[in-house]
Amino acid sequence: MRPGRKVLLSFLALFAGCVILFAFDLILGSVKIPFGQILSVFEGDSANKSWYYILWGFRLPKALTALLTGAGLSVAGLQMQTLFRNPLAGPYVLGISSGASLGVALYVLAGTFFSFGTINILTGMLGSWGLILFAIAGAGLVLVLVFLTSLKVNDPVSLLIIGIMFGSITGAVVNVLQYFSDPLNVQSFLIWTFGSLGGVTWDKLYILVPVVLIGLLIAVGLQKPMNALLLGDNYAQGIGVNVRKIRLWVILSTSLLAGSLTAFTGPIAFIGVAVPHLARSVFKTSDHMILIPGSALIGSCLMLICDIVSQLPGYQNTLPINSVSAIFGAPVVIWVIIRSRNVKASFS
Repeated sequence: MRPGRKVLLSFLALFAGCVILFAFDLILGSVKIPFGQILSVFEGDSANKSWYYILWGFRLPKALTALLTGAGLSVAGLQMQTLFRNPLAGPYVLGISSGASLGVALYVLAGTFFSFGTINILTGMLGSWGLILFAIAGAGLVLVLVFLTSLKVNDPVSLLIIGIMFGSITGAVVNVLQYFSDPLNVQSFLIWTFGSLGGVTWDKLYILVPVVLIGLLIAVGLQKPMNALLLGDNYAQGIGVNVRKIRLWVILSTSLLAGSLTAFTGPIAFIGVAVPHLARSVFKTSDHMILIPGSALIGSCLMLICDIVSQLPGYQNTLPINSVSAIFGAPVVIWVIIRSRNVKASFS
């Protein structure tokens, strides 16, 4: 079978998998809705009105959020692994998600210092846009700091440690904000840190969808330059790539993706670092023209699986999505380390 045909079949299989998993994500939950009733429910023909509210008001936006989250975090992780030429780079590992968390904490918790009675002036003025802007700014700040550090440090292990330290610093600032904040705001923030797809309503999706799509479109436009970056800065410059400009675009795309998604779903671990490796294993290539859509599809499938598992179908309880994603993602990271034997190894 020709390589091009294998790639096409892989894409078709992943797309079919996404469709099937999306359907299961709508069906399964504490209330089981028969598959044959889903279309009639959306068309308004079902006699069971509660099914309509469950599907349209909760499960459909949650499933769409899973698609966006899986695709966005996976592509962000792929871009970071290319930018830093580090197989273990990712939004969570290098502290980018922690930077977004700091932005959210400043927006939610610092509102205590910008309130009038029970009215939070900051959130009242900016709403959900403020949340997403603060998260993007926090993610971008940490990403720029890690990138500037990477120019001085060539050892991937040291860079990972530095990323963890940046995450610790942002965590310390968040702890200080929690100490001085209103208990209700602290409780709300702690629940957010567990990670959840169910809190994204249609109003939030109207904000999240365009921001994530912009981040993904930027990544698609950077496919060829990122292929050149894999061969080194000197090679990229030799073929006419403006390396500094491309880095800025990668930082912008990653900040939009990691910041916006973390703002609304919480810090979700391991998806960004694990999925690009799964994509390389499936497609047997380092070509970003294949890896970007491939990572997006695999990430979407994986997040749908995590969401299905987190719902504990048939039970009333829901697991934190962050815990479920770690169960699936952490073994992939361990596999990468064992296969490479050291994180200096090149991508396969």
